[in-house]
Order: sequence, then C-alpha cells, then structure tokens
Amino acid sequence: MSARFDRLAVAGLLGATGVAGLLFTPVFGWGELLVPVLVVVLVAYGCVELTAKFPKLTPYRPLFVALLGLLGLIETVLTSTTLAFLPTGASLRGLARGLTEGWQLTLQSTWPARPVPEQLLFVPLSVLLAVVLGLELLLHLRKPLVALVPSLAVAVLAQAYQALTGVVAVAAALGYALPAGLLLWSGRRVRPERRAPGGPRPSWRVAGSAVWPALSTVVALVAGAVALAGLDPVGRDPLTLKDTQAAPPPRSRVGNPLDEIAQRLTRPGEEVFRYRGDAPVDQWRLIVLNGFDGANWLSDSRLRRLGAGLDGAPGGAGGTAELRVRGLSGPWLPSHQDLTGVDGLTPLVDQSAGTLMLESPSAGPERNYRLSWSSPEVDLGSGEVDARAVSGLGGLGTVPPDVEQVARDAVRGLRPTFQSALQLERFLSTNYQVAAGTEELPTGHGWPQLRHFLLESKRGTSEQFAAAYVVLARMNGIPARLVVGFRGSAETDGDMHVVRNRDVLAWPEVAVDGAGWVALDPTAAAGKAGRSQAGPGKAVARARAQLPAEQQLRPPQLPPGTQSETAEDQSADAGMSWWWPALVAAIVLFGLLWLLGVPAAKVVRARRRRRRSGAEGVLGAWDEIRDRLRAHGVPFRIGMTPRDLAESAGSLAGEGIREPVARLAKVLDVTLWSGVPVGDGAVRRAWQEVGEVRRGLATRPFAARVLAALEPRTLVPIKGRASREG
Repeated sequence: MSARFDRLAVAGLLGATGVAGLLFTPVFGWGELLVPVLVVVLVAYGCVELTAKFPKLTPYRPLFVALLGLLGLIETVLTSTTLAFLPTGASLRGLARGLTEGWQLTLQSTWPARPVPEQLLFVPLSVLLAVVLGLELLLHLRKPLVALVPSLAVAVLAQAYQALTGVVAVAAALGYALPAGLLLWSGRRVRPERRAPGGPRPSWRVAGSAVWPALSTVVALVAGAVALAGLDPVGRDPLTLKDTQAAPPPRSRVGNPLDEIAQRLTRPGEEVFRYRGDAPVDQWRLIVLNGFDGANWLSDSRLRRLGAGLDGAPGGAGGTAELRVRGLSGPWLPSHQDLTGVDGLTPLVDQSAGTLMLESPSAGPERNYRLSWSSPEVDLGSGEVDARAVSGLGGLGTVPPDVEQVARDAVRGLRPTFQSALQLERFLSTNYQVAAGTEELPTGHGWPQLRHFLLESKRGTSEQFAAAYVVLARMNGIPARLVVGFRGSAETDGDMHVVRNRDVLAWPEVAVDGAGWVALDPTAAAGKAGRSQAGPGKAVARARAQLPAEQQLRPPQLPPGTQSETAEDQSADAGMSWWWPALVAAIVLFGLLWLLGVPAAKVVRARRRRRRSGAEGVLGAWDEIRDRLRAHGVPFRIGMTPRDLAESAGSLAGEGIREPVARLAKVLDVTLWSGVPVGDGAVRRAWQEVGEVRRGLATRPFAARVLAALEPRTLVPIKGRASREG
C-alpha cells in the first residue's frame, strides 16, 4: 500500500472504532463520551504517524498507543487525581476500577448513568483495546475485514447495553458503515493501470471485489438496524444486559416498615421528617411489598444506583420538595412514586416502585435531600385493570376457606375492573373500623391475623386494611400491591410540613390499564382529613363519586355467544400477531443470507479452486472464468470451448475479456492434450488470466457488477464437463 492509502485505511479503522464507542451514548450521553473517545482515536493516529516516520519504533507501536492512550484518559477523565498534570497512585487505581468494575457498576445504575470515572472509563478503555488490536491486524496482516472485528465487538457490546432503534439505529449504522467502507475500499484497491507510450495518464480503478465489501457492510448494517428496530414479536422491550444486573442491597439487616406501624402509632407525636414543596403530596412511600407467602410480605425490588436522572411521565405535572429526615433509622427514605431526580444523596432506587434506599448507613442523625417528580395526568379511561402488571397477581399462600366467601361478597360478583376495585375499597371502609388510641392496637399481617380481622374483630390499623385489600383483590383477579409510608401532613412549622408517627400509613395500589399503579385508601382516612390532593388522588376521588350504590351494582351482561366469539377472535388475532413478525423475520433473514451468503460462497469457492495444483489448478481457473462470465450474463452451453466462450464474452466487454480467455484456452489445450506433466508455472499463468478477466469485468457498469455478485445460480455446479478442445 502507498502511504496515502495506508492513511485512508487507518483513518477508516479509527473512525469506525470511535463510532462504535459513541454507540454508548444512550447510557452516558453524547457530551460525556465524545472527548475521551476522541482522545483515544487521535492518540492512536498520532502513534501510527510517528512509527511511519521512524520505522525503528514500529515494534513498539502497540505499547505507545496503549500507554499514551491511558495517559490521555487520565488527563481528561481522571484530572482530579493528577498532581501537576502527572498521574498518581489514585489515577492508576481509578483506571483499574474503571476497567474491572465500570461495566458492572453501569449495568447496576439507572440511565443515563452518572459520568463518574469509575463508571465512564470502561467505554474509552474498550475503544483503546479495540484500537490497539485493530491497528496491528491492519498494519501487520493487511486484512482490513479482520481488523474491523475488534470495533464490531465494541459495537455489539454497546447494543447489548442499550439497543438503538428507529431512525437513530439507521443513522448509527450509516455512521459506522462509512468509515468501515473507507477501510475496506482502501484495503482492496487495484494497482494503477500502466500507461502506454503517448497514452493517457494512469487512473485508479475500483474492482468489483473492492466495491462489494463496502456495499455489503452498508446494506447489511442498515437493513439489520431497520429490521430489528421494527420487529417486536411480543410487544415488549428487548432484553439487555441491564436486565441481568441489580445493585446489591445494603449489607446491614433491613427491617420491614410494615412491622413498625403499630409501634409508631403508640408514639404518635414523635417527628419522623419534615418537608417543604411546591406541590401537594398525598403519600410519601417507603417500601412497596408485592410478595406474600401467607405469613410475610416481601419486596422484590430491583434496586439500582441512581444515575444522572430518571424518566418522568411525559407531559406530567412536575413537583419538587426538600426533605429533612430525623426519625427513620433504617435505610428506607421517604420518596415519591414518579421520581425524576434526587439531589444531596446518591441512594439506590427502584424505578418501578419509586422507592429509595441508602446504600450504607447514614453518618449523621439527619439526612437532607431534594426530590423532583413528574406526576402523570391520570385518565382512568375504561377502567380496565392491567393483568400484565409485574407481581400484581402474586402469591397468596394458603387461603382460609371461609375468607373466599368474603372475597366474593366484597365485589358483588363484578368482573375485575377499576369499578370492582373501588367497590372493594368501599366494602372495607364501610364494614370495618380503623383502630384508634395507643393501646392494644392490632398487629400482624399474615393469614391468621387477616382472618381474625375480616371475620371476627373487624377492627385494625392501616396495616390490616391494606393487607386485606390486596389479598381480596388478587382473589378476585384485580392486580394489587401493598405500599408502606406516610400521609402528606397538614401540620406546619414555619414553611415546613411536619410528618409524625401518627401519619404512618399502609395503602394498596391497583394496576389500571393506561394509568399505571393507582393508590386507594380502604381506611378512608384521607377523605375524612380533608387534605388537598394531588392529580392522581383527584382522579380517584372523582371515580369514587361516580361509583353507583351497592344495590345498583350489577355484573356486566354480555350478549349470548359474545364470550366465545371474542375468544375466537382473540385466538385469531394472537395467531396473526405471531405470523407477521415471523414472516418479516424470514424475509429479513433470507435477504441477509442472500446479500452476505452468495458473495461469501463465491469467495470461498474461488479460494478452494486456487489452492489446487497441476492440471486441476488449470481446470479450476477455467471453471472460475466460466462462472464469472455466466454471472455477468454470458451464455454458456455444454460443449462450448474456451474460444467459443471468448467470442461470446468479447461482445460483452471487448478485448479486455476476449484476449485473456483466448490465452487461457492455449494453456488449457496444453494441459489436456500434451501429455506433459503440468507444473506450477502453468497454474500461475492460468490464474493470471483470471485476474485479467476480473479487471476487464470491473469496467462494466456498477449495477451490473452488483447484480453479478448477487447472482446465486452460478453456485450450482454444471452437470457434465464442457469441451475444452482448442
């Protein structure tokens, strides 16, 4: 390769690797990744130029790229660890942690992740490793396609973290394909044509073999991105590496706030926390419990390290609050369901539940932080429940037989809807009494305590009300879960609302289709207190006001045959919903196999023929020319001699085809009829004619060359041997 084309190849390789690193943009953001990735790419290019100018340094090129790349990352990402711009022990420890733990810390975080060095560094370090390997594969082996493998590995890793979709995926595929195509093109150029005396100046020509890798790369990446972006056979988000990782819970023993409700109510005046906000808050949550084994309520929270922010409800009503927590000894912190950010702390967060937990015990008696949230405008719509909600219809343990009748009577035979959920709430608030006072308060939330509450005492705290609601709802097919926290307080001290032990509360949440988890209050305490309510609470209050009286509730009557017909329709729809993705996948797979498989098979076949020796090597050259000409539309029939084929091909591409085929005919005649052993020289001459034919075909129109490369019929062997007589 000339120096010019070496630079093009190196630029293409580094550009493709840099783009692969920037595919982590959904994880960290564009601005945070651009500088470290660009530093690695520029340092690598500088090292290549340096070793080109001083060839004696070439054996040390990988070491230069690695060391200078690491130094560049220290100066850009780990600046705070340097001393007078020189690396320190902290710098080396930061690099080590970024390399060994960064990938996992990022998977355990919410996205976009915080661009702290221990999480961010693993991306430019991956790019640096890919650059070192790719450069050596390119500059030593002269294999451009092989040199792209490390950058492709980085791109695949980025997609495993967060797969791009839609237009962004297409743009990313094109962004990678352009420098990759430049690398493949520069690596497969042909030599300039020799200048005849008095003829025109030489010009560079691009052979079909140079066009095909670049073209196939662009087509395959774009087609794959479009197909995968639009293909969603089950209506769910694609599985990513993030789904397999969760932050480890605190090492200290974590208590269940549900167990503390009765104890707190015996000391109602003690302050728990205070807050100042710009929007009313109905409830402050501590923990969401959705697992029940008949004795204990458990949380299956998937905790993550808090990243740079959380996604709130689009178009929702935003709110902020400053909190000062004093009376909570455990790791759980008061939180809001629709969190978008936390300032002042870096806790663990469960996005689906909106709960916060300290990763380690607090150093001081008071914890101050600021919450922000975006509450959606709740539209209860048709009032259908969402049976697909995660853990909404979880376990119940062994249900006492006499409780089953209570569950049926509570909803008066209504099918699972939000109306039946409201009826269950009214049933409990009307027929059961909230325990008051500070002595002999009911405790416990297992089946023995719930049975006693539902059938005998009919008196309990919010602990029994909420737990009973959830189990009765699940028995009636209503997805529900239990939440423990505190009511929003009406008591103020200056400009701060004060929350005390008496405000402790457990409440159920029901999953409503299109609205998410909606909080209910079977104790009816919020309505009796007359507190101002936030948006979701107002929507539920309106639905309560529209709920018909119990005697007017009727199970929905469906027309005769509707249920069975609906089931058939649903079955048919389900069948169709699986058929069209399967059809699309089959079409895409067939297209990719055609685009990639046919040219690859031809390359493999040509190499196998080229490895032959003696007469078989010459015959392999004839077979290669014959199949190449057939792919370009030159007719071939059993019995045609090479000279016949040369005349037919001459009309297609002129003397550039006719002459090398005619010369091959002479070599073939000697091979078949002279009786003289065929040496390696004859094989080399035969394959030189193959190269001349390839160069002649390269003068054909671009579209014709592409169609010839994708022509599959030439892969089918011709039955019988063509006549090879001169």
